[in-house]
Amino acid sequence: MTSAASDGGTVAHRVLPRPEAPSARQAALIDREEAHTAHNYHPLPVVVAEGDGAWVTDVDGRRYLDCLAAYSAVNFGHSHPVLLDAARAQLDRITLTSRAFHNDQLGPFVDELAALAGKDMVLPMNTGAEAVESAIKVARAWGYRVKGVPDGAANIIVMAGNFHGRTTTIVSFSDDPDARDGFGPYTPGFRTVPYGDAAALAAAVDDDTVAVLVEPIQGEAGIVVPPAGFLPAVRALCDERRILFVADEIQSGLGRTGATFSCDLVGVVPDVYLLGKALGGGIVPVSAVVADREVLGVLRPGEHGSTFGGNPLAAAVGRAVVALLATGEPQERARLLGSRLHAGLSRLIGRGVLAVRGAGLWAGVDIDPALATGREVCELLLQRGVLAKDTHGSTIRLAPPLVIDPADLDWAVEQLEFVLQDLAAKAAAMPSSNILK
Repeated sequence: MTSAASDGGTVAHRVLPRPEAPSARQAALIDREEAHTAHNYHPLPVVVAEGDGAWVTDVDGRRYLDCLAAYSAVNFGHSHPVLLDAARAQLDRITLTSRAFHNDQLGPFVDELAALAGKDMVLPMNTGAEAVESAIKVARAWGYRVKGVPDGAANIIVMAGNFHGRTTTIVSFSDDPDARDGFGPYTPGFRTVPYGDAAALAAAVDDDTVAVLVEPIQGEAGIVVPPAGFLPAVRALCDERRILFVADEIQSGLGRTGATFSCDLVGVVPDVYLLGKALGGGIVPVSAVVADREVLGVLRPGEHGSTFGGNPLAAAVGRAVVALLATGEPQERARLLGSRLHAGLSRLIGRGVLAVRGAGLWAGVDIDPALATGREVCELLLQRGVLAKDTHGSTIRLAPPLVIDPADLDWAVEQLEFVLQDLAAKAAAMPSSNILK
């Protein structure tokens, strides 16, 4: 797989020391950002200025191995030459027309993306949350116009622990208090069942159910993989009760798990794919609802839209992403390196790690909370030159770009091992009355 970085993992880059606290230059930039940006994020204290392959460089010239890849938006690495070339070429031509007119990139993009997914049609949007919101509208319209559900009665089944975005409708069916609490009144029309529980799902369905919305692997929840038979059971139930199976593959899709879509891992084809993040190559926001004509054909002019959705720049970059995936090389690389990553992480179970989950180059690592929180582990990894992100207390997520060098992947696991060893040594040296936090 072509990558812009051929020397990213050299020893010199890996061992360059990082300070425990931000430099004066970084601190000033962080302070400026904090003073004028809404505080809806809590970033790690590093200011990134450049990216190349699986590595990023801060404003002081120190390099870090990126093991988050912008929540899978940078699946193909930073500054991928093929994707940059596609963007540069389109920048010199035209970037935005709106959907009031046709453009010469949208037709080829939706044709090629539909072919990749084995579907008929594409609804192009920008962000992942927009794709989810669009799918909710489409599912309801399909229920009323095709299935025959009484107007206003449609319901959609969702999963406990879900994360589909943070719009007001989406947080209405979230059970994450940080995303939900304080943002009511909430949108009705959703029923929540335990993730992975096919019996509970079947019990929740009625004649007015129009869709099941599910992440094939739950990302924000901690890279949670359902039981092997769950997605096939969802497919069978949707077929039996004439319900749309909507798969949110915004994080899990487009190569991340070692397949084009993570549904492929269990041989399941949903009615609707929701795609985003990696679809824009880490360059521009691109998302899409992909389905057959019976589903997306329910939309009529004026019922849905986006000024930037399907713009020529986004479509040109999206075409380049689809072309990379059409080779199968990114998927195979994620599969092979994913086996290597999970083997390395599994050796840490019982040595500061309680459990490891995931597929391909995607892992959720549960840290022993007696040692540290996930945030604390990520801060210590930052000092060792590895960027990762915590979620839900003591879990960290690892999702490096698919172009990562195998030696760099091993090195990242080694840094986690060193962090855990240091934490364990400090815990052992503390008086027993002070060990528990």
